[in-house]
Amino acid sequence: MHRLPSLCVSLALTALLAATGASIPAAAAAAGSEARARVIVKLKPPTAAASAARVTPLAERLERAAVRQGAQPQAQRSLGGEVRLLTATGIDSATLARQLAADPEVAYAVPDRRMRRNVVPDDPLYDFPAGGDPEVGQWYLQPPNPLFVSAIDTQSAWDTTTGSSSVVVAVLDTGVRFDHPDLDGKLLPGYDFIRDAVTAADGNGRDANASDPGDWVTVEEVQRSSNDDLTEDCLPRNRDGQLLDANSSWHGTKVAGMVGALTNNGEGIAGAGWDVRVLPVRVLGKCGGFESDIVVAMRWAAGMAVEGVPDNPADNRAQIVNLSLGGAGECRAAYADAVADLTARGVTVIASAGNTAGHVVSAPANCEGVIGVGGLRHLGTKVGFSDLGPEVAISAPGGNCVNIQQNEPCLYPLITTTNAGTTTPVVASSAYTNGSSDITFGTSFSAPLVSGAAALMLAVQPGLTPDEIRARLQATARTFPTTGAVSGTPQCTAPRFDNRGDPIDQLECYCTAETCGAGMLDARAAVQAATGVVARISLIGDGDPQAGEPLTLGSGDSLLLDGRTIVSVQWTLVDDGGIVDGFDTADDQPTVQLTPSAGGDFTVRVRVEDSEGDVAEQTVRVTVQGPSRDSGGGGGGAMGIGYLLALLAAVPAVRRAVQGRSKPARQGGRRALR
Repeated sequence: MHRLPSLCVSLALTALLAATGASIPAAAAAAGSEARARVIVKLKPPTAAASAARVTPLAERLERAAVRQGAQPQAQRSLGGEVRLLTATGIDSATLARQLAADPEVAYAVPDRRMRRNVVPDDPLYDFPAGGDPEVGQWYLQPPNPLFVSAIDTQSAWDTTTGSSSVVVAVLDTGVRFDHPDLDGKLLPGYDFIRDAVTAADGNGRDANASDPGDWVTVEEVQRSSNDDLTEDCLPRNRDGQLLDANSSWHGTKVAGMVGALTNNGEGIAGAGWDVRVLPVRVLGKCGGFESDIVVAMRWAAGMAVEGVPDNPADNRAQIVNLSLGGAGECRAAYADAVADLTARGVTVIASAGNTAGHVVSAPANCEGVIGVGGLRHLGTKVGFSDLGPEVAISAPGGNCVNIQQNEPCLYPLITTTNAGTTTPVVASSAYTNGSSDITFGTSFSAPLVSGAAALMLAVQPGLTPDEIRARLQATARTFPTTGAVSGTPQCTAPRFDNRGDPIDQLECYCTAETCGAGMLDARAAVQAATGVVARISLIGDGDPQAGEPLTLGSGDSLLLDGRTIVSVQWTLVDDGGIVDGFDTADDQPTVQLTPSAGGDFTVRVRVEDSEGDVAEQTVRVTVQGPSRDSGGGGGGAMGIGYLLALLAAVPAVRRAVQGRSKPARQGGRRALR
């Protein structure tokens, strides 16, 4: 390859910088000779004047463009026609591609990305055979298609990451069957938090055994019960209204399998979280469980001390708590406090919306800070049993049965781990639910699909906060369909009541953002959104923002994957609120300074780009203490903690997939504003 003498390159670069006032990006300068770019470049056809003068070889034209952009060309390779691969030192791929794209001789320039083989597990119940019946195969984990509209596409997410054993999802439920072979090695010891002996059905109260002994209830037990522990509400009824015995549900084992069954082990099913570990916490037994047990179990799972119970070991503490449970009524203080405690510790709480046929979302899914999950049919419509309302954050497959005739299987259920025992467990059972003898559906199983997706997000970006996980899940959700169901299917509405105040059932309907959340879960897109840089604005300095005093905002707490650097920071004053005139410092720096003239609110946005070309934004509203312009000098703008940063948007624009399980490098240590 033709090389210009180094002195000529230096002089040419110096002249270019002097003429344009440009500078080499700080990331490139810091990287020095260690940085090595690989960029695919296509050059524009030469101008007529240039062609008439002489025909310049393609390699020479490309080298000339690279030199103009401050790169040190190393090698070229033809990719056919006008397209070539250019390698260079002293600069990273994203920076060189961006600069070359601005060169007048370049048609386009993009980083040369490393591709990976597609990951498809070998679990025999995972694959959906072409032309086969939909009671076979985990259709809901596969890429969506016209038949499986609501499928969440963990299959494509696994191309980026198969999760991490350092991510723990706590399943607060009926306990688990530790002897199920498809959960072997995935389960942490856990704990049993059920105090009431009748509910526990294991002969004792709280203990370190989170195994599920079975939660069956007989008609005889209910009839001889001397208190409210066992009531008729615990039992099913036949079509004539006659009470029937209730078999054991093995509910916790089913939920645990949805989250993290052993995957790619040649047996059974695949878990949405693949390599995630599951912490079983027993809070439900015969006829359910008590809120008092559940809220302390939530805190214990997150690593908080609980009186009379050994601490959950640090390595076993959950980053995600899955609550496939609920009860009617508003979010009461006990739940609200527990959720607040968990989110303050960075623990994401995910709960099922409820299964009362389109009624109001149950607690704790209706608590502030909880990611409430609704249920969808395979076609993307709200499944009949799922509850709905503005408390739902996102929806995921809940399973459904269609075309049911006598002796025919349920179509489109969810397949997961279970036990074959009708009351007490069958030891070492390797049973799985299916579309005939053991049908699995409900928002109880929509929630663990979201928990599994969130676990994959944390595998690539462990520093994500609950708010950031929610924002990315919602921002990447796919739009609900508006066609495809049978004729006459209505649009979902807010929960309705009759003239006596009783709730009205609302069965299958077309979802809206106000009733079923932001959209249909897309695990692939959510994981992609987590792989890029995560923008964060922090307040630098002590105290709260005060009128008349400079305040500094920084981007240094933004999350990055290992080996990446921030190459660009752009600040925007979205709304001055009438109290700031602009930035006191340049807006292309890691920090900016503003001086509010009075109390009130203003809104600012930061946009950061990392060295691999991933971009993210965060927009926040800042509340300033001091006399308001409209108050005549009276009152203050402070709220509670002295300042308020309301998260308005935290949606990344991810342009590059990342393979593996990289950990983030935090930049700085300022006070995060959320």
